[in-house]
Amino acid sequence: MRFPIIIAALAATLLFAAPSRAEQPSPEALAAARDLVTAIKATDYLKSMLPSIIQTLKPAVVQGRPAVEKDYDAITPLMLDVFNTRLAELTDLVARVYALNFTADELRTIQAFYQTPTGQKVREKMPLVSQQSMMIGQQWGKTLSGELRARIVEELRKRGHDI
Repeated sequence: MRFPIIIAALAATLLFAAPSRAEQPSPEALAAARDLVTAIKATDYLKSMLPSIIQTLKPAVVQGRPAVEKDYDAITPLMLDVFNTRLAELTDLVARVYALNFTADELRTIQAFYQTPTGQKVREKMPLVSQQSMMIGQQWGKTLSGELRARIVEELRKRGHDI
């Protein structure tokens, strides 16, 4: 089921986007980071994926109840509006992450790269590359978890456990 994977991905995103309050980026780095996040359209991918995310969550919420499904569909635009009203907040959080990890000069260099034809192509292709990578990662994770489960059971049986 994809629901736990999506929740884990969103949780990881929020964890990475919420660094410690004790760390303070320089105002110059923060300004450069905001410019970069805007230039690379960092939030556009999430914005484009939100309708799919909402639809992926639907079966877990609706659970086969037609009346709930109808109302879920009716409130979907409201959920999108809530997201859109908080998009600037996400931009600031992501900019903060960049500012904590790069200097203002480095951020300007990165932004300059994204203004090149290759940088434009990277920005354009990144949503597809990310989506394909996530699909490959999910498949790899399924395979690995099956192998790990079998190995764990085998090792525990070697140690006398009835599993």
